[in-house]
Amino acid sequence: MDARKMRSNFVAGLFSGLRVVWPILSGLIGLMIVLGLVVGMREGWSIQESIYFACIRSHDRLWRSRPEDAVGAHACCFIGVCGVLFTALLAGVAVKALDAAHDDDNR
Repeated sequence: MDARKMRSNFVAGLFSGLRVVWPILSGLIGLMIVLGLVVGMREGWSIQESIYFACIRSHDRLWRSRPEDAVGAHACCFIGVCGVLFTALLAGVAVKALDAAHDDDNR
């Protein structure tokens, strides 16, 4: 099988897998945004800063701007866990799609 066909099979498998896990991914995104808004309200940030914080915090555990209170710190921990779960789901779907594309190549 040529590379173009393998890429096509990978993309098809990727979108097929994303359709299956999309409810979980959207729930994680929603939870990250809500937790980011909670932290932002407690810290006095704007909505944009709060959502930006949640997006950055979910992928960068070493971000320097941390909340000062315990509620914000706990919310940050949950945002980080949601980010790890989100990344793991995406990686799992991508690996499954790549495996399926590779299996089609060997047939």
